[in-house]
Amino acid sequence: MKRTAKSKKLSVHRKAGIFKALGHPTRLQIVEKLADGEQCVCVLLEMFDIDMSTLSRHLSVLKNTSIVSDERRGKNIFYCLKCPCIVNMFECVENALD
Repeated sequence: MKRTAKSKKLSVHRKAGIFKALGHPTRLQIVEKLADGEQCVCVLLEMFDIDMSTLSRHLSVLKNTSIVSDERRGKNIFYCLKCPCIVNMFECVENALD
């Protein structure tokens, strides 16, 4: 099935959105930490020197671009990578920096 010009354009914009979401150092660190496995938001908050509202905004950006997903368990919210292969891109970037 052929993709239309409109669907290709939407695909390019969605990809650009992912790169934009990853364009902040804190969000990159969050993704790298989630590469080790799911984390409670309370643990993420302890790891980063930011307040809860800032962390929440970063997680919202990552969630809205389908990089992470969340699950509420009681009073806690756990985050995990929705597409763990995204961390392979980091290795590629590191190779480009050598």
